Formats: sequence, structure tokens, C-alpha cells
Amino acid sequence: MDHSRSEQLFEQAQRRIPGGVNSPVRAFRAVGSHPFFVERAQGPWLIDADGNRYLDYVCSWGPGILGHAHPRVIEAVQKACAGGLSFGAPTAGEVELAERIAACVPDAEMVRLVSSGTEAVMSAVRVARGFTGREKIIKFSGNYHGHSDGLLVKAGSGLMTQSVPDSAGVPAGYAACTLTAVYNDIESVRRLMEENEGQVAAVVVEPVAANMGVVPPKPGFLEELRQITKAQGALLLFDEVITGFRLALGGASEYTGVHADLYTFGKIVGGGMPLAAYGGSREIMSCVAPLGAVYQAGTLSGNPVAVAAGLEMLKILMEDTGIYERIDRRANMLAEAFRGKGLTVNRAGSLLSAFFMPGRGEKEERVENYEDACRCDTKAFAAYFHKMLEQGIYVAPSQFEAMFVSDAHTEDLIGRTCRIITEMELR
Repeated sequence: MDHSRSEQLFEQAQRRIPGGVNSPVRAFRAVGSHPFFVERAQGPWLIDADGNRYLDYVCSWGPGILGHAHPRVIEAVQKACAGGLSFGAPTAGEVELAERIAACVPDAEMVRLVSSGTEAVMSAVRVARGFTGREKIIKFSGNYHGHSDGLLVKAGSGLMTQSVPDSAGVPAGYAACTLTAVYNDIESVRRLMEENEGQVAAVVVEPVAANMGVVPPKPGFLEELRQITKAQGALLLFDEVITGFRLALGGASEYTGVHADLYTFGKIVGGGMPLAAYGGSREIMSCVAPLGAVYQAGTLSGNPVAVAAGLEMLKILMEDTGIYERIDRRANMLAEAFRGKGLTVNRAGSLLSAFFMPGRGEKEERVENYEDACRCDTKAFAAYFHKMLEQGIYVAPSQFEAMFVSDAHTEDLIGRTCRIITEMELR
């Protein structure tokens, strides 16, 4: 493949943008190469600046559950743009989007729209602290909740890719209020809660971890989290920036049967536009200004163009809930192809990861937490990434990101991908 135009753009970008990218994993450093630059996308396809076409299993890191540039979403955005890009005042669309979120996730009786997943989680944590009057939170190693100061402790995803456990520039005082437990180890949570009795405002968790690769919760793990938090007077916060409206229309609470106190949504809820939300019970969300003393604001919150995209996305998902069965089945086809090559595969709905574990194929190895994920052979993953790219298939340029399946990935395309995986030398 010719990548000369992308190489030229990357060289130019590095002069003006740190690392040449506006989000670290995009730099392709973990796989030892330079990124291609996207020119356009349609359905399951990306077309780069050199005209190369890729079957896309990144899906904009999650929002593209319908594929790229869905005609109804594009039409809704174009119509909204014609009416004005931003008002800094309420619109009817914001009200309808809040109603639809609540219809899908009944626990989210009230929601506040923001512009990013980071902003949503940061704000929800502030609400938890304001509501409980407590300062400490518990998170899990390898769970990523955005780049706000208090949550960049043992975070996953991009930080794992760069082998950086924490971020420079985060004051020690912020980190001191963040306690770190082991995902899928309920005893680690119990110990922290007992050692900090009456001080923990919330337990923040990805109900299905998707930033150390996909790591589903063990049976009973979320249920016990729910019991422990209730017993200790702490809130349970589900970070569903990735899983919201993807695992099921009702997100993780529908998928797992466990109900949280606070939720954060991103990716799909914005239809591919910069929009996110946080919400919970009326009692808890009444703490948020102007009703309560927890302050949070944003000039572009509830942006009418982003709201239009999110609304249309949710309308489509609510009209055709069969989407979830289709993408689940197709993701399972991919999972079986990877397993046939001796890889460790974790899957939850349309999210999956193939882990390149040491000695793969010789024995069954599990990935159930951050420590397990850290044992992966990232050099083997990098070789696999490039082989896939040469075949016109784009997967995330990191062992620690999810593979996403969209409704635009037809069974024929999935079958083609499975054949490529089956024929590929992965050792």
C-alpha cells in the first residue's frame, strides 16, 4: 500500500501537534509505525489520504455501532447545522434526548449533557462526593475513566500502551483520594472499604472493562459491588462511556442485571459527535447546579448538532433492537476464528479482544484483570496488527483496546475477516 500522503501529513503534524496526533494511541507507536490519515468513511470502510480502503473494526473507538456516515444520522446533522451551530441556550432536542436516555436506562431519571466522556465521569464523581459528603473514591487497575487528574491512577488503555502507570502533572493530593482495587477481585474492594470506613463516596467501575482489552466481570462481581456499596453508604458509578447502548439498549444494567446509582455515557449517545452524559436518580442529580450545590457547567453542553446526531442514533437503536443480536452473533464468529489460532479471547456482546498471551495455544490462559493483561506479548500483537493492515483490515493499534463490530459489518465481511485470521501466521 502507498502511504506517502499520510507520511507527509504526519511529518507536518508533528511540527504543530504533540506527537502528531490529538489522542495518544492514534500515533501507532505501540505497533512501531506511523498512522495513516483518514479522508472519509462509509459503512464499515475507512478510506485514507492515499486512497487505501480498510475494513474498520475500530469504529471511531466505539460510536460507530451503525457503521460510518449512516444516512439518517447525517441527514439529522445537516438539518441541525442549517438551523445554527450553537446557541448557549436550551433546545427541545436536549429534552427529547434526556427522555430517550431515561427510557433506555430507567435508573437515569435525570441526566446532564456534557461534551466528552472525561467530563462526564469527572462530573459524576463530583456529584458522588457532593451527595455523600465524602472525599475518597475506589477505582480499579486498568479501568480508564478519562484524563481528569483524580482518575489517572493505574488507568488502562493509552497509558498501558505507553507503559506509563500514571500521568505527570497530577498533584499527589488528587491521587491520595483515589484508592485502587483489583478488577474482578471483590476482596480487594472489601478491604479498602473496611480500611476507609465512612470515607468512600463512590466505587467507579467499567461494568465490562474495555481499556485493558475487553475483560468481562466474573459472575457475582458486580452484584457484590452493589451489595458492598449499599452497606457502606457509598454510590456505585457505572462508567458506560463505551458500554452504554452497545452491550444492549439499556447498557450494562440491562446486560448484567445490576443497577448502579450513577451512570456516564459517551461514544454512541452522541452519534459520533462530541457529546456525553451523566445521570442517576432524581434525588442524587438534584445536587447539581442550579438545583444544588455541585457546580458543573459548559458553554457547548447540549450542542444542538451533537444532540441531533445522538437523538437519531438512539431512535434507530430503539426502532431496531435486532441490531444487538446481529452484532453479537458476528462478533462471536470473529472470536471463534481467533480461538482457532490459539489466542485467548474475551468477548462481551459486540466488544472483543484477542490477547497474545505467552505460550499461546499450549495451555488455556485467562485475562481477568490488569495484571493478566500486562503479560501479553505486545511484539506479537504489533506483528499481527501490520499483517491485518496489509490485508486491508484496521484493528486498534494497541493490544489493550477493544475490537468493535458494527451493524454495517455484514456476515460476508465478517466471514472474509475470519478466513484471513485462519490463514494468517500469528506466531
